[in-house]
Amino acid sequence: MILVTGATGQIATAVITTLLRQLPISQIAAFVRNPAKASQLQAQGLDLRIGSYDDLDSLDRALQGIDTVLLISGTEEGKRVQQHQNVIDAAKKAGVKRIAYTSRNLRNPATLANTLMHEHFETEEAIKASGMAYTIFRNALYMDAIPQFIGGARGFERGITLPAGDGNVAFALRSEQGEAMANALVQMSNESQIYALTGSETWSFADVAQYLSELTGQAIAYTPIEGSAFAANLKQRGLDEQVIQRIIGFMTDIKLGQEDQVSASLETLLGRKPVDLKAGLSIIFAETLQANEH
Repeated sequence: MILVTGATGQIATAVITTLLRQLPISQIAAFVRNPAKASQLQAQGLDLRIGSYDDLDSLDRALQGIDTVLLISGTEEGKRVQQHQNVIDAAKKAGVKRIAYTSRNLRNPATLANTLMHEHFETEEAIKASGMAYTIFRNALYMDAIPQFIGGARGFERGITLPAGDGNVAFALRSEQGEAMANALVQMSNESQIYALTGSETWSFADVAQYLSELTGQAIAYTPIEGSAFAANLKQRGLDEQVIQRIIGFMTDIKLGQEDQVSASLETLLGRKPVDLKAGLSIIFAETLQANEH
């Protein structure tokens, strides 16, 4: 029996979709905070377990009869390490055999500019200390996040201006990472494992600009910018200071090569090459590209 937490989120949806192709529905359970958002899962006949990472009683109930739990990382900055610890403790108490976790693939956690990422590695250590078998998925930056970074379709008109220098990223589609995770969960061995789920090559934002130029038929430039000037631009657009610093942290880490690592794990788990950047951009921006054609 596999329990997927955060089950209404996008990565969990990709995991569950793949699990349903390989396992009887009776072997899959979904942990959700808001059952109203889980109507589709309920309609599919999934075993819904209601609760939150903060509600210890709900975790105890949710983990009964579970062999493997996939802990999708929480989103509450500053709180999530304790929330993850709550899940780990409840899993151990319930006799769960294996815990899996969605972490991040970064070159050197000790030198990260985006300190929020440290919470992933603290969680990894807590999982290892639990004594349970584990599977850690160190995910590459989602290719699906590119629109957020470049300002969506506005990036087509004004170009891409970011403080990422010439840094490269092993972008991978969220859906493919979720599919790979499900495949790993189904073929579990008794040994603990760590998978780096990355694209099969790395790309810079200059590559993003080049491929978007080819896809749209219009010239889109990438211009590296200093962090201070970028922060000033975001402030003018009304973004919160904490959000600005988080974005700059992501970009600084890209500039310094934190995301510039490739592993064969995603390709191996998928049984095919992951979607490359140009094909991924055509999927992500499909609606905008179709609108431009008309």
